[in-house]
Amino acid sequence: MDAVTGAPVLVACAHGTRNPTGRRLIAELALAARELRPGLVTTAAFVDVQPPTVADVVAGLAGDGRPAVVVPLLLSGGYHVHVDIARAVREHAAARAARPLGPDPRLVAVLHDRLLAAGADPDDPATAVVLAAAGSSDPRSVADVDATAAALQERWTGPVTTGYGSAAQPPVPEAVAAARAAGARRVVLAAYLLAPGHFHDKLGGAGADAVTAPLLPDDRIAAVLLDRYDAAVAAWSA
Repeated sequence: MDAVTGAPVLVACAHGTRNPTGRRLIAELALAARELRPGLVTTAAFVDVQPPTVADVVAGLAGDGRPAVVVPLLLSGGYHVHVDIARAVREHAAARAARPLGPDPRLVAVLHDRLLAAGADPDDPATAVVLAAAGSSDPRSVADVDATAAALQERWTGPVTTGYGSAAQPPVPEAVAAARAAGARRVVLAAYLLAPGHFHDKLGGAGADAVTAPLLPDDRIAAVLLDRYDAAVAAWSA
């Protein structure tokens, strides 16, 4: 355990982005978790685009004799969760992986707030929402996104469907076109993305009437992060 807190180090593991605002918001998320839990030791890791890799971070902590819990700053359980992060912790007895941030009712609440901020009317049956996710070929990731869309539909009068930036079907532009073909007068993309970056940049050209901001910044996401960490620590100690 960490010498100061008596708890494993929280490794906040994000996808990685070249977008400077995205990098700042991800860094601030880890800082927000630390502010909610004074004394908790946190560090960052990534599965793509930017260093340090999650494998290197976990190996470094293990080499120093410091247990770690890797919390995926990812919204669903795809390749990065089940392969990259799983491999990084599997090689070290003093490391564990938590489940990803989504699905979670608090993320749905943030999505709903972002839709309202974009001017979408939750009581208008002719306003369709396309939940726009990054996408994964892993069916477990698709199931997680579907679960989030179903939870958002409970708060929305018009139809809520899904679209993806890559790997999964349908692509976001096709999902927007399908919503219009089904009779929607207005289509709004709910960006199911933590922060600005490559996928969010593409949404503006998908043909929707409006695009929401990403989920960050929002203190509710830091609370989800800590809950994932706590659940992993509790399972480890059981």
